[in-house]
Amino acid sequence: MAITLPQLPYADNALEPHYSAKTIGFHYGKHHKTYVDNLNKLIAGTPLDDKPIQEIVLAAAGDSSRVGMFNNSAQVWNHTFFWSCMKPGGGGKPQGALAGKIDQAFGGCEKFAEQFKAAAVGRFGSGWAWLVAEGGVLKIVSTANADTPLASKQTALLTVDVWEHAYYLDYQNRRPDFVQAFLDHLVNWDFVAANLAKAK
Repeated sequence: MAITLPQLPYADNALEPHYSAKTIGFHYGKHHKTYVDNLNKLIAGTPLDDKPIQEIVLAAAGDSSRVGMFNNSAQVWNHTFFWSCMKPGGGGKPQGALAGKIDQAFGGCEKFAEQFKAAAVGRFGSGWAWLVAEGGVLKIVSTANADTPLASKQTALLTVDVWEHAYYLDYQNRRPDFVQAFLDHLVNWDFVAANLAKAK
């Protein structure tokens, strides 16, 4: 059972003007697809070739003989998660229990946004900024390259991709502008709240 490229939860142009169809075409249609294709080659004929993506990520994490498998499987998982973190007409402030947890952890939505943006903008080189739950506590973490909270036994709630391919066609070198647009106009807080509800 090959790993497949999951369908986007919206049309290619649904996030415009904040995230263009052209960027989706390259980011999803080429980068994400390449990770899927590479992973299928790496797991072919191995005991992992019929396993779900999470199991592959965890099996490869920390195994020096499976670095390529980890990088590609984690990037498949990270990207699939990232697409669900956005929606047309998203952004703004969370509501309900999620807003309460964010207030408790960060002192308010504005302070959360400041810290999340700082983690994303401050990531040197390629990587990700995440809102995670760990032991019932919300935290902001940043991971390099393909690394993922999944490998650290944290529950991912929200992520923004800050690899240059994620934003360069729309924002060039203005990573802060991309992250601000993500927070203001794109975040799918319903998805984040659903992840929180499932967190242990």
